[in-house]
Amino acid sequence: MSGALKTDPQAAAAGDEILAASANERVLAEDETFAGPAPDGTPSDGNVADEAQSEIVDPQADMPLLASPAESLLRFITCGSVDDGKSTLIGRLLYDTNSVFDDQLDTLKRDSKKFGTTGEDLDFALLVDGLSAEREQGITIDVAYRYFSTATRAFIIADTPGHEQYTRNMATGASQAELAVILVDARKGILPQTRRHSFITSMVGIKSVIVAINKMDLVDFDEATFREIVRGYEAIRPSLGFTSVTYIPLSAKNGDNLASRSTRAPWYDGPTLLEALERAEPETLAAGSPQFRLPVQWVNRPNLDFRGFCGTVAGGRVAKGDAVVSLPSRQRSHVRAIFGPNGEVEEAEDGEAVSLTLTDEIDASRGDVLVREGDPIAPQTRLDADILWMVDRPLIAGARLIARLASAQAPATVRVLREAIDIHSYQPRTANALLMNEIGRVTLHLDKPLVATTYTESRELGAFILVDQLTNETVALGTVTGLPETQTTLLGMPAANPAPKGSPPEARSGLDRAKAEWLGPSLAGDAKRARGVTLFRAAAAVMMAIIAVLLGLQVWQALILGILDFVLRPYLRRLMVPAETEVVPTDPTDVRDGMGI
Repeated sequence: MSGALKTDPQAAAAGDEILAASANERVLAEDETFAGPAPDGTPSDGNVADEAQSEIVDPQADMPLLASPAESLLRFITCGSVDDGKSTLIGRLLYDTNSVFDDQLDTLKRDSKKFGTTGEDLDFALLVDGLSAEREQGITIDVAYRYFSTATRAFIIADTPGHEQYTRNMATGASQAELAVILVDARKGILPQTRRHSFITSMVGIKSVIVAINKMDLVDFDEATFREIVRGYEAIRPSLGFTSVTYIPLSAKNGDNLASRSTRAPWYDGPTLLEALERAEPETLAAGSPQFRLPVQWVNRPNLDFRGFCGTVAGGRVAKGDAVVSLPSRQRSHVRAIFGPNGEVEEAEDGEAVSLTLTDEIDASRGDVLVREGDPIAPQTRLDADILWMVDRPLIAGARLIARLASAQAPATVRVLREAIDIHSYQPRTANALLMNEIGRVTLHLDKPLVATTYTESRELGAFILVDQLTNETVALGTVTGLPETQTTLLGMPAANPAPKGSPPEARSGLDRAKAEWLGPSLAGDAKRARGVTLFRAAAAVMMAIIAVLLGLQVWQALILGILDFVLRPYLRRLMVPAETEVVPTDPTDVRDGMGI
C-alpha cells in the first residue's frame, strides 16, 4: 500500500454537494469581495473592476484621530456619600460616549434584570460594580478604574466607594487623581461623608473639583434646590483650598447634562459634565520637585561588570556626567550611563523609570535616594504630618508602627498627637486618640533617618503609609506638612536654634553662631538646660561682683569683673575640660542599633 491516501471519487462528490448546501452565501460573498489581491499582487483577470475589488481597505481609515494621550490625558475620581450615584454616573457616561462594547451591553441588559435596582431600565452602575458583594448590596466597595476617550481628550476614571467603612479605598483612588467629581444627592444635600471626602481630596493635593448635584429629576429640576446646595458648599470651600469649583445639575440615570444638555433645566447655562471634563485644566501639586531625586527601588547586578540603581525619577532631570550624592550615606559619584526601557539614553526626567550606573562603587541599596550634588534635601528623623486613620482600633500617642515612604521604611513612634480635625467644621480640636476615618495632625519620630520633604514639594518623598508591626496591615496614610527645626542631623549633632523673628538674616545667623559657641554643643540644642545654665552663670557672676566689692574694689570695677566672669567662664571651662568630653544629651526613647534595652 502506498503512502498516499486514496479517496473514492463518488464519495468526494457527495461531500461537495453537502458542503455547498450548508454554506452561508452571505459569508461566501463577503469572502469573495474582500479576498484581496493575488499573491503576486496582480488582479485575477486584469480588468478594472477586479482591480478595484482587490484593493485592501483599512477599516480604521475614516475613524477620527484621538488627541495624543501624553498631551490630553486626565485622571479623575468620583466621590461623595453612599448612594449618591457615582457608579451610575460613570456607567452612563461610558454609555453616552459609545465606550460600551456590544457584548458588554448585552451583559448589562441581563444583569439589570437580575441585579438591577432601576426596574425595567438599564442599571448603569453594574458596568462598574463587578464584585458580587457590590451587586448584592448595591454599593461600591473596591476602586474601579475605567478608560474612555473623546475626539479631544483621553480619560482614566476611578470610581471610589462612598460608604464610610471603605474610606481607605477612596483615599487610595484620590492619591493619583488630578480632578475630583464630588457627587451630592439633590434630595439629601451635603452629608458628613461628602465633607470627609472633600477634605481628603484637598489633603492629597487635588485643587480642581466638579460638584455634580445628582438626582435632579427626583426634585423636578428645581433651581432653588440647586442654588441652596451651591451656597452650602461655597460655605465650606474656603477651608478646603480648592482653586476651581464647577457646579452642574444633572441626572446620571437619565443622562441629563452628562454628555448632552438637558431641556428640563432651562435655567442652567453652564457646561455639561463631559464638556467640563474636556475643558478642565486642573491645578494640582507638582508630581515631583525641580531637583533631581531618584528613590532606589532595586539594585540590578546581573554580572560583575554592571551595577544599576533602578527606580522612577521623583523630580527634576538627570544626564550623563551629573554629580550625584547618595542619601543618607552622603557618598558622592557621577552618572556613567542611563538606561531606559528601550536601552541607553542621554538623560531622563521626572516620571521615567530608569537604571543608573555610576563611576564609583558606592554602597547604595533599596530605600536610599540619589540626588544631585548641592540638593538641600536631607534625611529626617522627625516629621510633622496629617494622617487619615483607617482601622477600627484607636490611635494614641506612643504607638509603634512602621513608616513606609517612597521605597524606604523605618520603625516609627507617634510621639505627639497634636489635634484632630472636626469633619463638620474643619476646625482642629484637641484629642487624645484618633478613631477610624478620623484625620489628625501628629509628630512622628523615626528610628532611622529617611529622606523626606514636604508633600507640597514632592508627592513621592512627602507621602507615606503607616503599617502595623504585627499584622502588616496598613493602618494610616499621611502627608508630610513640616520638618521640625530642632531636627537632629545624620551625625547626631543638634541643629542651631531658630533665630528670633524681626531681626535681619545676617544678625540672626551671627547671633545664633555666637550663642551656640558660648553655650557649647551639649546645650545648644536643649533650650530648657541652656536657660538653667545661663541663670546659674549669671548668679555666679553677681556673686563674684559682690565678693569683689567686699574685698575693696570699687563698684564699677566689680561690675566689669562680674561681666567678664559671665562671658568668659564657658571658655575657661573648655580650657580645663576638652570639648570632646562633653556628652551630647540623647533622647532616652531613641534606641539605636547595638544598644541594650
